[in-house]
Order: sequence, then structure tokens, then C-alpha cells
Amino acid sequence: MPDSAQIRTVLEQYVDPYLQQSLGESGSLKELRIENQVIVAEVVLGIPVGGYEQQFRSGLAAHLAAHGHADLTLNLKLRSAIVAHSVQRSLKPLPGVSNIVAVASGKGGVGKSTVAVNLALAWAQAGARVGILDADIYGPSQPLMLGLEGQRPSAPDGKHLLPLQAHGIKAMSIGFLVDATQALVWRGPMVTQALTQLLSDTDWGELDYLVVDMPPGTGDIQLTLSQRVPVAGAIIVTTPQDIALADARKGLAMFEKVAVPVLGVVENMSLHVCTNCGHVEHIFGSGGGQLMADQYEVQLLGELPLDAHIREEADSGRPSVIAAPDSPRAKAYVEMARRAAAALSRRSRDRSALFPQIVVEES
Repeated sequence: MPDSAQIRTVLEQYVDPYLQQSLGESGSLKELRIENQVIVAEVVLGIPVGGYEQQFRSGLAAHLAAHGHADLTLNLKLRSAIVAHSVQRSLKPLPGVSNIVAVASGKGGVGKSTVAVNLALAWAQAGARVGILDADIYGPSQPLMLGLEGQRPSAPDGKHLLPLQAHGIKAMSIGFLVDATQALVWRGPMVTQALTQLLSDTDWGELDYLVVDMPPGTGDIQLTLSQRVPVAGAIIVTTPQDIALADARKGLAMFEKVAVPVLGVVENMSLHVCTNCGHVEHIFGSGGGQLMADQYEVQLLGELPLDAHIREEADSGRPSVIAAPDSPRAKAYVEMARRAAAALSRRSRDRSALFPQIVVEES
């Protein structure tokens, strides 16, 4: 029977398909022992692991078999440890919030808000503590998508708002504070001030991820938010169309200029599957998201379908990840969310808590 050192060497060579790192590189293999032909192993990943254990175990067992250990049984304990990652150098992380992830697009109409809410819900379903901030002041859509229209947050202490909750995530939006039919005719400074207040004056509690549904475009509002909000990573949403890709490239370039790392690109409305015959058609073209990802050396996080059910479910207040969790469309969001979490986990950790705070006082 092989000893534990041999098995550890084999296991540490296993490359997780989402993390794109070996268990040895990521330091994920925490415990290992062999008992009567049974490998007892504990693996800790930097991503939410709910719903992933069976797939991970199968991959690890196949890896063991390929290295001549098919006779051993694998007893696996898989858990997650989501840590805070570094943000722009001039900013400090939000207390209690490990990672703020901005979901952005260069232009409107590409389904950014639908991607953002399903991303947040997929992370929550996998076991993470998640919130979502609707930063689109002029067109807040999260109240509708989360089934929270007409509800108002409370402020028990008179200083901090308590976010509303739906489907296991916390949510805050200007749409909770103003009449849905009211047109906001605010200038840029008012918008950025309102959003920074919504971010800092909301009692988010302890969160692993706070998803910020950014307003579309690359103007002054978006630039100011990118400079004021401590973002651990950004996700760019586009469609395969050349016009959408051109604007998405501007959005990606904006984040690069303000030192916000881009976790990857999501190609939305990538393909349409006919509900009658099953014919697959790339209505808006194909390959644009991958081309953009290759050009900027970032990851293509997902190619999401154009499906009427996605629109219907979001409009009903139960997005696809909640309404139809076993459907192909929901699974596409889950895959995208897992890749996004993995891309963030590969980034450098926030080390600010390790350094003492230095205060200079006049004597």
C-alpha cells in the first residue's frame, strides 16, 4: 500500500479546472491520511463549493486512477475559505465585506443587470454570503428582478440602512428609496454621492462578495465610482455584436486605467436554441467575447444563452438560478459564477490587516 507522502504528491498534482491551479500551487490540500485502503483528504478551495463536491471528487478520483491508485477509495471533505483580495491602492476595503465585484458594460442593453443578479444568486446558492448593490441610479432594475418592488429598507439606528433580502442575498438600490415612476434628473456629482452613501451607509454585515451592478457606459459617473469604490475585481458583460464589443473594450480599458483588475468577460446572448426544433443559432454573431478576452489576456467566463425564459423569470422576481436551477440556462450562470470566483481567488490577498495602524499626534 502506498504511503501518505506518495499519495500527497499525486493529489497535489491535480489541477482544478476552475482554479486552473494544482492543489499544490494553491495550497488547498490541508489534511491527508490513509486508513485501510481509504484516502481521507480535506481540501479547502477559495471559491464557494456548494454543488461542486461531486464533480470535484470525480475529477480527483479519476486523477488517482490515472496514476495507478484506482484500488483506493477516496473519502473527501471539501470546504471553502473565501478571503479578502486587494483593491485599488488608494482605497481601503469596506468593513465586513471581503470582496466587491463590479459587473459593468460599455453600453446598455446587453443584459448586464440580469448577469449581475444571477451571478450573486449563484454564489449564494453555493454557500457564500452575498449582497448586491444596484448602482444604476437612472434605471435601477434589481428591485424588479428580486421581487422587492415597493419595499423600503429600515434604519433602526437612524444612521445605517438595513438592506432588503431576497433569495438568500442582501440588496440595496436607489429604487427602494424613490418612487419607481419618478425620473431622477441628477447631475453626475449627485449620483456619485448618492451611490457612495448607499455603499457606506448600508449595514451589509459580513459578506464574502458584494456584487455592484454598475451603470452602463464609461463616462464621468462610471470613472468616479471606479475610483471611489474599493473593487477587488470587475467583470465585463458584452454581446457578440461588433458595436457592443467596441464599447465593452472601452469599459475594460477604463478599469485598467484605475488599477481595477478585470476578472474576465461574459458574452451574453451568445446563442439561441429554438424551443421547437432545437436548432442553435448565433443571432448576434459568434466568437466576439473570446476574441476580446484573448486580445486583453483575460478569461472568457461564460457564453450565456438568449432565452425568453431568462427575461420572463427576471421580470417575475425569480431569476433563472432560482426559478429553474436545473435548467441549462441556470447551469450556464452557475458555471460563469464559479469561473469568476476562481479568477478572483487567484488574485493577491488583502494584507492590510497584517500591518499596524500608525497614528501621528502632535505633542
